[in-house]
Amino acid sequence: MHYSTSKKFAKQFSRLSRVLQTKALIRFELFINDPYASILNNHLLKGEWRECRSINITADIRAIYQILEEDITHFVAIGSHSELYE
Repeated sequence: MHYSTSKKFAKQFSRLSRVLQTKALIRFELFINDPYASILNNHLLKGEWRECRSINITADIRAIYQILEEDITHFVAIGSHSELYE
C-alpha cells in the first residue's frame, strides 16, 4: 500500500511534537502493512468527513484519510479528536 498527504496534513503534522510525529510514523508503517490492525481502530467517519476513514495515532490523535484506489490512500488531516471533530 502507498499513501500521500495533503498540504493541510503536512502542515498539521509539522505542528505536532517530535514524540507525536514519531508515533505517527510508526502507526503509518503499521497501516501500510496491516491497515485494519486492531490498534489502529480504522473506521468510517460520518458527517463532514463521511467520505473518509480514521486511524488512531494515540488515544487522542487521529489521522484522517481517503481511499483513492485499492492500494493508494491520501491522508487529509491529523490532530486531536476535538480539533478534527468539532
